[in-house]
Amino acid sequence: MLRDRLNQGLRHLPTWAVYICMALPLPLFFWQGIAGALGPEPIRALEHLYGQVALAYLVASLAITPLRRVWGINLLRFRRAAGVMGFVYVVAHLLVWLLLDIASAAAIWADIVKRPYITVGMAAFVLLVPLAMTSTNAAQRRLGPRWGQLHKLAYPAILLGGIHYVMQAKGWQLQPILWLGAILLLLALRLGRKSRKRQPSLG
Repeated sequence: MLRDRLNQGLRHLPTWAVYICMALPLPLFFWQGIAGALGPEPIRALEHLYGQVALAYLVASLAITPLRRVWGINLLRFRRAAGVMGFVYVVAHLLVWLLLDIASAAAIWADIVKRPYITVGMAAFVLLVPLAMTSTNAAQRRLGPRWGQLHKLAYPAILLGGIHYVMQAKGWQLQPILWLGAILLLLALRLGRKSRKRQPSLG
């Protein structure tokens, strides 16, 4: 069966190779910006590219469990890689904005306060920080059951990331709306299943 062959092949794929593949766009996009290949506003384009990749990786981490439940494709070994690399690209997105776009402490704070889409984006980043800091096996062992509770922050963080993407777009653009729709669907699949598990059996 194709699914079984795919899962067997995935079991032989080393996690470090996934990290490397996910990291490749980071220097590539930066080099394109330096080389003038990102258009007339390379800083803004670089900022958006890093943000889009960050959201894609975070959504991928959210999709791994439903993918296994619905289609039987097991990517659980790579969920941490998707989450960690998503956070790396969030940091890159933030650093481009802080150091290359704004480059002024006063202007940064003013933007966070006055621009709702930046406020939402910063809220998502704040929620992701403790997840990244506790992404190791050692942290999982140390926190015990609290680790799972803490990492539920991924749900609102990714949702806020999708809202941030929609809000920063000029007008109602299709791509950000589709990403937000995918996030809402994945959250519904995950949270709906947990709700059904809590319901008492009538049998």
